[in-house]
Amino acid sequence: MSWRYREYFPRSTPKTAKGGIKAQSKRGGFGETWWAKRWIAVLESFNIGARLGRGRSYARSGQVLSIDIEKGVAKAKVQGSRTKPYEITINVKPLSQASWKKLTKALSSQVIFVAKLLSGEMPRDIEQVFNETGLSLFPDKLKDLATNCSCPDWSNPCKHIAAVYYLLGEEFDRNPFLIFKLRGMEREELLACLGEMDKGGSKAKFQGTDGPPGGEETLSPAGPINADGEAFWKGSELPDDLLGEVRIPSMNAALMKRLGNFPFWRGNRLLHEHLEPVYLNASQYGMDIFLCETEPGNFKEKKG
Repeated sequence: MSWRYREYFPRSTPKTAKGGIKAQSKRGGFGETWWAKRWIAVLESFNIGARLGRGRSYARSGQVLSIDIEKGVAKAKVQGSRTKPYEITINVKPLSQASWKKLTKALSSQVIFVAKLLSGEMPRDIEQVFNETGLSLFPDKLKDLATNCSCPDWSNPCKHIAAVYYLLGEEFDRNPFLIFKLRGMEREELLACLGEMDKGGSKAKFQGTDGPPGGEETLSPAGPINADGEAFWKGSELPDDLLGEVRIPSMNAALMKRLGNFPFWRGNRLLHEHLEPVYLNASQYGMDIFLCETEPGNFKEKKG
């Protein structure tokens, strides 16, 4: 089979792609988080040999021109050796509505799962919850995936599909909710389902969600908040410790890092690497004003 493949489909050189998506990884493995590595492990379990190496090369050289993710499917265009880019489709078997209902009920029983997902982290124990409900977060069987490429290579997955797989893994690092989307559930839908489950149990809510009617209390990091509108607008004396401890944040640009990069955007440097020094200088400037060590308007950016 191998000699016939070389005879009919010799190794080709792809055309140079402009504006393609270049992988963050320059060498070694792809993905930094455990959930991204699990996704890559699914691909590498298919034993497609040298095409994995070619797929990594395509991903790093920017041959993948675009990737669009919808429920249960990822579509991409990859520049190969022909003038017209190849069209890629990766279908992931979605979970049924009944399965999602059973799953969200199990997830809502532990608030830590919701908290970590909201902070952009996939809880490590989440796979155990899936397994206990007879489901799997990641495709664990070949029949859970249906891949197709318009290239002439009869191998499936081919190097073009492999390149898209690797870039998807890197994007999962930034946004773990994309894994749920490929399994058939949008981020907003998942959080809404978890909120509905929570209404049937504990009254504890995250700040920013719809509170219960009738003046009941919701929970926030600062403690209970009364939902009575008249009391809110009338106001009251502010406590001396309203701001809590005033200090420079231990992590600079935390919110920006949580939001992540633009989807599948690859620049010479990450955006937060450019802006982090600005955040650091602004934090120190704010602290100096608070301690009356400088006057407003005397801000000077510190170099280095």
